[in-house]
Amino acid sequence: MRNAHEIDYKIFGDDMQLVEIELDTQESVIAEAGAMTYMEEGIEVKTIFGDGSEQDKSLMGMLVGAGKRLVTGESLFMTVFTHLGQGKSRVSFSAPYPGKIIPMDLSEYNGKIICQKDSFLCAAKGVSIGIAMTKRLGAGFFGGEGFILQKLEGDGLVFVHAGGTIVEKELKPGELLRVDTGCLVAMTQDVDYDIQMVKGIKSMIFGGEGLFYAALRGPGKVWLQSLPLSRLANRIYMASTQAGGQSVDQGSILGGLGNLFQE
Repeated sequence: MRNAHEIDYKIFGDDMQLVEIELDTQESVIAEAGAMTYMEEGIEVKTIFGDGSEQDKSLMGMLVGAGKRLVTGESLFMTVFTHLGQGKSRVSFSAPYPGKIIPMDLSEYNGKIICQKDSFLCAAKGVSIGIAMTKRLGAGFFGGEGFILQKLEGDGLVFVHAGGTIVEKELKPGELLRVDTGCLVAMTQDVDYDIQMVKGIKSMIFGGEGLFYAALRGPGKVWLQSLPLSRLANRIYMASTQAGGQSVDQGSILGGLGNLFQE
């Protein structure tokens, strides 16, 4: 029997997805603030301190849990959606930028998944959201996602979001996979994670792939994304600075050259 609430779900959309959670009476789902899209009648919204997993109900336990969320850069509070009416009711949560929503049943992964700190979207109540310290300091100082990764623990359903196209890789024992640090979405707890420096001066300076990459060694499963939020934000910033803060007709054949003929 699960400790977390047993919830049903349906994912809608393709590139801009949302997940609709179906709740029975007294069932709950937890989510980050601002993720909710719509909810039906009978659902009560409550802001709680920490993640609501109730693994440690003492005051100190709640403070530690909230402190872990603060260290990851998240809010001290989370939102709980509980169905208090009769029958079934639904609440949905949408992805923050183009990509895919990945459902994961933690009971199928020995109760733990390691993921990027910004990838968590929502989960069945009873799932614990904490921090996972990487084994090596190098991964913390130079890994694109920082020293602290997020860990999701429990036996319930969780939903994480990733940008662009999602690729799942099953690594055999000892198998090595090297990826851009920002493209790592999640991995099972058995995967060994480290940061390695790109070899060669020219590759480091002119390669355009950064100075470091993540080295993932099996056994275990990893989820990768083709469009990290940091990469998307960087491209938007570069486009805006190249435009000089002015509106540019990108669809025109002349493009920015049209500005040469303006008075």
